[in-house]
Amino acid sequence: MNGFLTLLYKELLRFWKVGFQTVVAPVVSTLLYLLIFFHVLEGRIEVYQGISYSVFLIPGLVMMAMIQNAFANASSSMIQSKISGNIVFLLLSPLTYLEIFLAYILASVARGFLVGMGVYLVAWLFFDIPFFQMVWIVLFAVTGSALLAALGIIAGIWADKFDQLAAFQNFIIMPLTFLSGVFYSIHSLPAIWEFLSYLNPFFYLIDGFRYGFFGVSDMPPYASLTIVLVCLAAISLLAINMLRSGYKLRH
Repeated sequence: MNGFLTLLYKELLRFWKVGFQTVVAPVVSTLLYLLIFFHVLEGRIEVYQGISYSVFLIPGLVMMAMIQNAFANASSSMIQSKISGNIVFLLLSPLTYLEIFLAYILASVARGFLVGMGVYLVAWLFFDIPFFQMVWIVLFAVTGSALLAALGIIAGIWADKFDQLAAFQNFIIMPLTFLSGVFYSIHSLPAIWEFLSYLNPFFYLIDGFRYGFFGVSDMPPYASLTIVLVCLAAISLLAINMLRSGYKLRH
């Protein structure tokens, strides 16, 4: 337990020591999206009855910031440990692979929560954001951040250099995030794009998280949560098996 707590503390310090870059900067960049869309589209679009477009955007932007930063935290930590060579000492320690995995996940979830809370609190100063059920907000925030953190571990193990990690983020994470319904309801899309949206697991994160605020969603929240949990279990098992096998780590 002491080893697990030490690793978790180390991972928390890793991003906290450069908090201006890892927490403040993502908050500012996410709020810029809100500012631009508020200026351009406020009053012209209404997705849910009685909810302004800017307020509709806020939960999606909060979740987008959380999952992107959870992924960035786990993936960057893993690849930095690989390149510097200190991953060997971690693998040789008495820590189990599950403890290593959980330490990375919890630290990444913590960073995601800090960024998400920062975005929400600043938006709350200017917009009247409703709450429907806090339990849905927390459930999707935790599972979404954990899912992307686990995916970040996989990406960090797979990538041999930062260019490959950037490609993973730019060509997989970013498109899935922007096409997940952050800026729109999928019911406004043509049939083919609406169908493709149902194949995007990030859509269920955004939609379920938004349900916690508004009480309305494009999919039933229980169905969304089930899909997210299945994806989380599958990605977590893959990440733990990659750690256990030493894939691209023991050389």
